[in-house]
Amino acid sequence: MKAFYYLLGAVAVIGAAVVGYQTMGPGSVSIPITAVISPSDTAGWHGYIIGSDSAPVTIVEYADFQCPWCGDFDNVQWPVIYDKLVRTGKLRWVFKDWPIDQLHSNARLAAHAAACADDQGKFWPMKERIYAYQAQWEPGTGQYGKFRDYFGQIGGDTGAWEACMRAATHAGRIQATKHEGELLGVNGTPNYIIGGRLYPVVLTSDQITHLVDSLIAVRPAADGRPSAPKAPARR
Repeated sequence: MKAFYYLLGAVAVIGAAVVGYQTMGPGSVSIPITAVISPSDTAGWHGYIIGSDSAPVTIVEYADFQCPWCGDFDNVQWPVIYDKLVRTGKLRWVFKDWPIDQLHSNARLAAHAAACADDQGKFWPMKERIYAYQAQWEPGTGQYGKFRDYFGQIGGDTGAWEACMRAATHAGRIQATKHEGELLGVNGTPNYIIGGRLYPVVLTSDQITHLVDSLIAVRPAADGRPSAPKAPARR
């Protein structure tokens, strides 16, 4: 009987190890939420930008990758905004991370996964993939493997991406952006800065279109006449 109980205990330990491996996944990483911010983290950093440099209106979005409202916005509203406003040259969009760590245990990991994708010029497709599959990775912990798979699916160099993740290369920058948003009054996600004003509510594509058109209408060109914006190349 003693041998039986030893065997039973060994099976339990092995079982726990298997569950732990499935939960955490191979090569899991963690991104610190109290990273030390160095000058290099913020030097020249203005967010993830898409749209023409000459667009008459710029909108800054502060978002959390695990926030369900941010996910709905990206999946439903963002494609319309891109086609109607960004692609036509009316709007320049800036995405900035604002992970809510108290509520979303995977938000900072997702933000860093997108940051490492940006090192290879793939932030926007990675953002799209992360939000599209939010329901798959949002619960539980140890979702590193899923983010690695998403990056591979969009054609990225997963080896370089993994090295970036293990080194937590962009942890300081993400923390700096979080502090920046707090100073501006951001207190939830998504929040937007439009025309120098903070909008702490979820906006629809129709509402954003109306705001952009209103700002363009009151913005005089250099010669006093409205100017036609140039269409940007998609980045």
